[in-house]
Amino acid sequence: MPSMWSVNQPLSQRSRLGRAMLSSAGTGLLDVAILVGCGFTAAVMSALIDLNLRLPGHAILKVVLPLSLGMSLVPRRGAGLTMGASSGATLWGMSLFGGSGVGPGAAASLLLLGPLLDLAVRRVGPGWRLYAAFGIAGLMANLGAFVVRGGTKMSGGSLAGTRLLHDWLSVAPVSYALCGLIAGFVSAAIFFGSGEVKQSHIEHKAEP
Repeated sequence: MPSMWSVNQPLSQRSRLGRAMLSSAGTGLLDVAILVGCGFTAAVMSALIDLNLRLPGHAILKVVLPLSLGMSLVPRRGAGLTMGASSGATLWGMSLFGGSGVGPGAAASLLLLGPLLDLAVRRVGPGWRLYAAFGIAGLMANLGAFVVRGGTKMSGGSLAGTRLLHDWLSVAPVSYALCGLIAGFVSAAIFFGSGEVKQSHIEHKAEP
């Protein structure tokens, strides 16, 4: 059974950016540093970037690229969990200096997405299955964000200027789902290629 920190070989083979010298031995301090940096970047982007979209669930669009980039650069098992822990620590650190500026729903999608990506790519299938796995991870992360955000609205925790619960519920279920699916699918298409194409390319290079 693969260890928690072992290289995910199928994911590595399909990564457009995976490091050529990626090793399954040792702790891989450089790999950890890259993942911590990606998690930190995702948290900062979530806090500082305003897309000016009046679309519930769009916060995942701000964080999916740095987290998917980390999965591509360091295709190890546990990479998503490492980035999620880094994002959580960054949010906590920002909260010590007057608040992170990240709402509860956005924070939920940020913290859930990394571990869910780990689960989604445990066994990477050929062709479109990797893209579907990323899309499902995005969908599930935004489902968690929807539950958290809905809970805060029902408990009276809405911020000034946000939609009332009734208006929010008329849009949010669909927009959260679509944002999650699209974010995951597009990020996978950017950072990962077709397994069949890469394999045929390898076989072609191996020919005398």
